[in-house]
Amino acid sequence: MPYTSQDFEEAVKLLTGGKGVQVAYDSVGQTTFFKSISCLAPRGMLVLFGQSSGPVAPFDPQLLAQRGSLFLTRPTLGNYTATRAELQERAADLFGWIAAGKLRLRTEFEFPLKDAGKAHEALTGRQTTGKVLLIP
Repeated sequence: MPYTSQDFEEAVKLLTGGKGVQVAYDSVGQTTFFKSISCLAPRGMLVLFGQSSGPVAPFDPQLLAQRGSLFLTRPTLGNYTATRAELQERAADLFGWIAAGKLRLRTEFEFPLKDAGKAHEALTGRQTTGKVLLIP
């Protein structure tokens, strides 16, 4: 459900009987951050991995305690592939899941490399939800 056309906080509360979810993944940032926090169950975790609507404004960390001892993380790939061995292990997992059909990649748009500007416009214009490929 697109967050712009339906109140996802209300939907989550309805679907969970008001309990909230254990984990929420937020790639939008500024526009959805506080609603994402409100969707969490006590001791839930918010994984903030993007900011397509802009960076999250500073907030009082006491909010996390008030909402139920919540956790917040802002992961970056470099921290999860810090060594060559970690990179190889994670890549082997990823490609293994793809080969086994456990993970499907969704490519939404393909642009010829000469149209890289159009691809960039689609991304910055928030017209995409899947992967965008540039084809040489």
